[in-house]
Amino acid sequence: MLKIILVALLPLLAIFSDGSDQTIDVLSQSGRDGNTGTLEKMIASSGSVTMDVSLTRFNGGRLSAKASRPSSLRFDIQADSFFPVQVFNGEVRGPLPGSMTLVSQTNAALPGHLGSSYRDLIIERTSWGEPYELVVRDAKSGFVFFNIEGHEYDYDANEHTLGIQGGRLLLSKEFAADLGRTADTGSVVGQISITAALRVIEVTQVVDGEVKSDVLPPMTPSSGTVPGPDVIVGDLSGLAQFGASAGTQVGLAVGTDSCNAGTVPLNWIATPGNDHPVIPQNLYRLSGGTTNDERFEQVGQSSVKHAFTALQDNICGFGCNANPNGTALGSGCSDPYVASLNAGPNLGSRAWINPFTGAYPRADSATPPNNHSGHVHNGPAHKILTEVNDLNTTLNPGASYFAEAQYITPHEYAWCQANPGQCNMYNNVSYRRYTVSGTTCSPGTSGCYGFSQAAATVRSKPAITAWTGATLAEIKPDPVNDGVGTLGYKVTNPSPGVWHYEYAIYNQNLDRSIQSFSFPLGGAVILSNIGFHAPPQQPGWTADGTVGNAGFNNTPWAQSQAGGLITWSSETFAQNQNANAIRWGTLYNFRFDANRPPQLVTATIGFYKNGSPITVQIMAPTSPPVSVSGRLATAIGNPIGNARISITDSSNNTRVAITNSFGNYRFDNVAAGGTYTITAKAKSYTITPQVMLINDNLAGVNLTAVQN
Repeated sequence: MLKIILVALLPLLAIFSDGSDQTIDVLSQSGRDGNTGTLEKMIASSGSVTMDVSLTRFNGGRLSAKASRPSSLRFDIQADSFFPVQVFNGEVRGPLPGSMTLVSQTNAALPGHLGSSYRDLIIERTSWGEPYELVVRDAKSGFVFFNIEGHEYDYDANEHTLGIQGGRLLLSKEFAADLGRTADTGSVVGQISITAALRVIEVTQVVDGEVKSDVLPPMTPSSGTVPGPDVIVGDLSGLAQFGASAGTQVGLAVGTDSCNAGTVPLNWIATPGNDHPVIPQNLYRLSGGTTNDERFEQVGQSSVKHAFTALQDNICGFGCNANPNGTALGSGCSDPYVASLNAGPNLGSRAWINPFTGAYPRADSATPPNNHSGHVHNGPAHKILTEVNDLNTTLNPGASYFAEAQYITPHEYAWCQANPGQCNMYNNVSYRRYTVSGTTCSPGTSGCYGFSQAAATVRSKPAITAWTGATLAEIKPDPVNDGVGTLGYKVTNPSPGVWHYEYAIYNQNLDRSIQSFSFPLGGAVILSNIGFHAPPQQPGWTADGTVGNAGFNNTPWAQSQAGGLITWSSETFAQNQNANAIRWGTLYNFRFDANRPPQLVTATIGFYKNGSPITVQIMAPTSPPVSVSGRLATAIGNPIGNARISITDSSNNTRVAITNSFGNYRFDNVAAGGTYTITAKAKSYTITPQVMLINDNLAGVNLTAVQN
């Protein structure tokens, strides 16, 4: 509803701007002189904050007016915090309502709620008419800790830096009550200083108090846009648990700000239309090993948010060429969805979506893609469905978490078909690292887990690229007709004589999905702790696009070792159209320990719906090279010298040896664990080939020559 109201106000906002017009009114009231020039609206691109707080005054009896030795709490300002500041003709006119997010750089034992909120603090410029212009509050709960008074602004027009100095930190009424010291409300408990680098987001030319031009400049001179429409995830924020837990699962959601990096407005036609983006969300965990980066796993996935009405912001700094009616995202513009909007409940099933073409049924068709009749929503319904044990910090000490979101849209594919070479369907996914707090979560409990941003959003890359030390290979079986994926692997040596092999296959937007993964093993390789991991699937509901409305199943992949190969596989499409294949926007893991070090081998990835298997080079355990030897002779034992002996592997690689005068031959450095064909050619003789699995040194591989 909030977004709808904002969109409805867009035409009015164009006339009655929030901050620029107020400054222009003030300029006009001052007379004709001095009200002509350039009005710049800026935001805090970076900076630092220091709070010198007398922590000892929080302890013991009544707060003393006598200063105690302060403790310095230092923070960085999160990049591009929306703390707007107006500057007219190089002179600061003050901030507009907004906030700067603080990233803590020091640790401290803090009293009351301040300790638990320390990593979620913001400095907020309050709305007009509030008793204090600046406050320090919790970004999530809104709890105010300190009011700020007595500060002065200092602006350097050449460096575009803003200083806020001399501010006194006053104990707020809420925080005083939290400490049990209501009588100390308003007491001075410290000082604050702020230094912020500013960047321009809007430039308005004013003549005699009237706006003559208004432009949104790009972030940097080198920023630009690409041909065609190109939606990317410009920022992720606000990861949180929404609703109560159910059974062993909770539901999460993350806010997404999309940006159109293209030169063409991106269609954004809301349901019942089907030419708008859909937005899936995922959660991953990096953990394991001595450095907590052994394995990268997906632990949660959501249904898709169907986008509605494009706002025309400029968070990516591309420079926004706004679309006035919200049915398209203008070139360079951005559109925000807070986490609560992405939490649903009216999110549609992924099963309806072709992730490469962006196609899905209309909402007024016989198969609406986000129908919710016939089922009841529990707390985790349609959100990032996550097992409690995958978030429990006691069970996952030191783990890092990554929220990921993707925008899938039909317009990019349609444009690609009409304009070959302007295909922007591969860069629509971004991720951000988070830290998690919380342990258990009993059924029916809300707010079990807290999430704090640990790094900036990484744009246009899937979260698997954050897997420290892993080798990644792109999967792109049919670039013209389908999307891309990634195979990642990492080999560690946790103890002498033991190697841990960890593989992950991520399907970004391959509609064909992935059904099998196999590669050769040497005969002397001994495996243990063979494992498989996949995120939980959303349960089935009415008209969810799956066969029988049963949802995709959670059956672990079968694992087998035969013919010198290790293979994991789900059921085939012919066997089960709801099988647990690696569908778009999901990542599955395969792992084991082995007694052999890694060697380069060829892995095979098989697809679920259509398409021939493809091969990818990976590292896997193999036996040391072996030798193969034998003799070529007639049936009565007469040797045949100077004959050509060939050995060919399953990939059709061939080596040749020549028999000596005794008919003997030998091949060294043969890779163990494969199936080979041994053939011979000798003039006037017919020789039957031998096909065999070679796991160890072989002697006496004799061939019999028959006279023609």
